[in-house]
Amino acid sequence: MNENKHDLKGVTEQFAIYGDFVSGAPYGSGHINDTYRVAINQGGTKMHYIYQRINHLIFKNPPALMENIERVTEHIYKKLADSPNKTRETLVLIKTHNGQSYCTDNDGNYWRAYVFIEDATTYDVVETTEQAFKTAQAFGDFQKTLVDIPGGRLNETIPDFHDTPKRIEALEAAITADTMGLVKDVQAEIDFVLQRKEEAALLIKLSADGKIPERITHNDTKLNNVMIDDNSGEGICVIDLDTVMPGLVHYDFGDMVRTTTSPAAEDEQDLPKVRMRFEMFEALLRGYLDTAGDFLNPTELEYLPFSGKLITLEIGVRFLTDYLQGDIYFKTHRDGHNLDRCRTQFKLVESIESQMDKMMQLLNEIKK
Repeated sequence: MNENKHDLKGVTEQFAIYGDFVSGAPYGSGHINDTYRVAINQGGTKMHYIYQRINHLIFKNPPALMENIERVTEHIYKKLADSPNKTRETLVLIKTHNGQSYCTDNDGNYWRAYVFIEDATTYDVVETTEQAFKTAQAFGDFQKTLVDIPGGRLNETIPDFHDTPKRIEALEAAITADTMGLVKDVQAEIDFVLQRKEEAALLIKLSADGKIPERITHNDTKLNNVMIDDNSGEGICVIDLDTVMPGLVHYDFGDMVRTTTSPAAEDEQDLPKVRMRFEMFEALLRGYLDTAGDFLNPTELEYLPFSGKLITLEIGVRFLTDYLQGDIYFKTHRDGHNLDRCRTQFKLVESIESQMDKMMQLLNEIKK
């Protein structure tokens, strides 16, 4: 990306950052927002900040999104009052000169700025069970810290984001329309979903019945959304808060299982490589319950293993739907890319299903 794509100096002038703009360069591996690390000369010392242009084509109400982030980060910061490292343990927003949490540029783009967290790194691929444990620990602590956030319900930045029955309804509509004439080629994948349609509604039904409470969830619990301290190896800060909104804890834990437990890439074409590594699942479960275990109710606990299967199925459904609609949502890099992604998810679902009894046994052992 050309680092002159946006007027970072002009953005700097809107935030309460006192000093002289030095430089800015693209930062991180995110695919939705434009992220820059910006250097500011403050009294002869080069200080760094993170600037992000919010993708308002995906997040259609940036002010509501920023209201969520402001509430969440300020609540966590207050909880860290006694910590000497609180500006490293939560994202800290820089306000504009008029006290807002975001600004707009001349092109109508929305921008936010954070204090840059030094001496910490994000990783895209989980290589060890220790990394999985630390990641789950961090996301569990994130949920736990937000249990008592005041001020009412957060905004839904993407409505029905993890409503699996609605995702299946969208697939069925795509099957009926068959705009690309592809349905005849994917009947096995369609049957795979329809055979699991009834249980796909399970968590939504339990929530509607009041057995699983609504919580505040992150909804994008990949390893690279936890900053790992370069010295201690601890997960110190949860980042990428655009999808923080009301949800079920299972959405977060399930997506950790989906993104962490298989050694294969999300679009792996050699399907025998796709499997759920039980040792990774165990690390996730132990790490998550280490921090989140004491606020979850018995029903929430009971369905943690199932959530990995559900969220993996849901993402596979989304890939299959997009394939049938002509690849209009997810970026693709080859013909059939979304179908490959779908098949990878479904293969992982089968692996999870084959180990469900063992997963439940582990949960029961940890709960004792």
